[in-house]
Amino acid sequence: MTSTSNIQSVQSESAVYAPSSHFAKAMPSLHVPDMATYEKLHTQALNNPENFWGDIAKEFHWYKPWNTVLEWNCPDAKWFSGGTTNACFNAVDRLVANGQGDDVAILWEGEPAGDNGDTPEIRKITYKELQNEVSRVANTLKRMGVRKGDVVTLYMGMVPELAFAVLACARIGAPHSVIFGGFAASAIVDRVHDAKSKVIVTCDGAWRRGSIVPLKENVDKACEQLPEVKNIVVLKRVGNSINMKSGRDQWWHDAVAKETTSCACEEMEAEELLFLLYTSGSTGKPKGIRHTTGGYMIYTAHTAKLTFNLLPRAGQIFWCTADIGWITGHSYVIYGILANGVTTFMYEGAPNAPKEDRFWRIVQRHKITHFHTAPTAIRAFMKWGDALPAAHDLSSVKLLGSVGEPINPEAWMWYREKIGGDCCPIMDTFWQTESGGHLITPLPGCTPMKPGSCTLPFPGVDAAIVDEQGNELPANSGGLLVIRKPWPGMLRGIHGDRERYIETYWGKIPGMYLAGDGARRDGDGFFWIMGRIDDVLNVSGHRLGTAEVESSLVGSKLVVEAAVVGMPHEIKGTGIAAFCVPHPDYAHAADDALRQKLMLHVTNDIGAIARPDMIRFTTGLPKTRSGKIMRRLLRDVAAGKETTQDVTTLEDFNVLAKLRESDE
Repeated sequence: MTSTSNIQSVQSESAVYAPSSHFAKAMPSLHVPDMATYEKLHTQALNNPENFWGDIAKEFHWYKPWNTVLEWNCPDAKWFSGGTTNACFNAVDRLVANGQGDDVAILWEGEPAGDNGDTPEIRKITYKELQNEVSRVANTLKRMGVRKGDVVTLYMGMVPELAFAVLACARIGAPHSVIFGGFAASAIVDRVHDAKSKVIVTCDGAWRRGSIVPLKENVDKACEQLPEVKNIVVLKRVGNSINMKSGRDQWWHDAVAKETTSCACEEMEAEELLFLLYTSGSTGKPKGIRHTTGGYMIYTAHTAKLTFNLLPRAGQIFWCTADIGWITGHSYVIYGILANGVTTFMYEGAPNAPKEDRFWRIVQRHKITHFHTAPTAIRAFMKWGDALPAAHDLSSVKLLGSVGEPINPEAWMWYREKIGGDCCPIMDTFWQTESGGHLITPLPGCTPMKPGSCTLPFPGVDAAIVDEQGNELPANSGGLLVIRKPWPGMLRGIHGDRERYIETYWGKIPGMYLAGDGARRDGDGFFWIMGRIDDVLNVSGHRLGTAEVESSLVGSKLVVEAAVVGMPHEIKGTGIAAFCVPHPDYAHAADDALRQKLMLHVTNDIGAIARPDMIRFTTGLPKTRSGKIMRRLLRDVAAGKETTQDVTTLEDFNVLAKLRESDE
């Protein structure tokens, strides 16, 4: 591993926003009302995790209490050993038993037909209705021979039935493996084979921007290489023509409707597998991240509760825009939100279909109180213009969230001002598929906020910035982000690959979990994520975070979005390539003069070492359907070589083609 001692950093700590008094006044109560309370909780959690997490776990339903809260033998953690529980019961049945059966659990909006988006399909599912539907799906799976421990693969669009299927699996103790609907047949093959699934639940298709995503067709292609698949349940969503194989395929409306609503929850050991979630990766075999029942259930519910100040029966409607195919959808669309008795909002489609104001129409129509999305989406909103959110009533929004990648300060400021009315707190969360829930995040009404910083560790998370030997570095020194103590939501391994688990997360710095990100901690102890370790460039011997150069470019106000990658350089070894989407005011003048202005801005902002060697203007960047920029593809473009990597999640192949065709 190369040295991190010279990582540059330019984010400014000068802009500090006090905890939002507006938010505090809008809430019936605050779970963490001030920094003194946070410090007390964090100290308690670090010094005595058994008491801290044991007290939190007592708020949930357990069939049998645990013997020990934590058993830690690095890199293996066991949480709530000896205890038995069920994640579905705690997310659904417990709320029904507590008198919330008639409260709306899931509020869903389908992709609107037509041009204006004013008449979408809307469904409201109460907790009691959710309990009934989940039980029917669970009985369907049991009738097909699914037993405790059998992995069920789910490959569906963003419809309520996907949530039903997830919870049904948890109900009967069958780990679910959700495959993002943007993946192609080859990705299905890899994941189903690795999980040894015999049952797949899918849809005939899914709507996205008025077009049909051929989900069942992709499953059929995959099953040509998956003779082990014995049953496929198909939800009719779009009505396209599909093949139904006799003896293997069943329609959801035929199979599920005839089942009863009575299905007892399986009693699960706390450390039994709840789900597998495969990381997309760039090449090679996907990693099946293992999450177990008790620790994940407690951690997602508690992080959701504190980070978003969730309160049951307080009129909160929580909208996380993530697809359930990603960990954010698992934790903060389904498990963490429902377990807190709060309505979770789901939507089908895309943010710019039928129009680019779709999200703001949704917020206004449903009076969304908590809005949680990705920085990439925020930068797209900026590009589409201030007039779109301004034309809608967003006053219902009390809290904003950011997830998926570091948010540049310029986007943070726009988000707060244009969407949050210049008063909503922004929960800039840092976490991973592997962590199960938030690792570093502000807490609303409590934590001062700095644009671009994810601020402070969640109570109980022992985060640090270290060098390659594991020595903690002083303030403002760039280094490696690690977690030094176990937390309940942590992964329990990579499915079927113990060696890869240890090598990836624990092998580089013994005794510490390596997050894989470069970061630094400022003088106030606030964390600044600088990008993945492989996104930290070595330019003429100096380590430079790509996220910082991107923030500088966007901060110039000449561009609305930027992605920076390394490129081969004859002298420097690694040069800096920047792909920029010009601000609409400058799109007509995306020429060498604009290029020189941007280079000068970065030079003045960071230093000559960060001056891009190449700036290429583009109308769009290659992104996954979840909105993440596929920088690995840009590295190939910058190097002038053909891409041989996995592009199954690429949203728009035309973007990549246009980049290859363009000149500087």
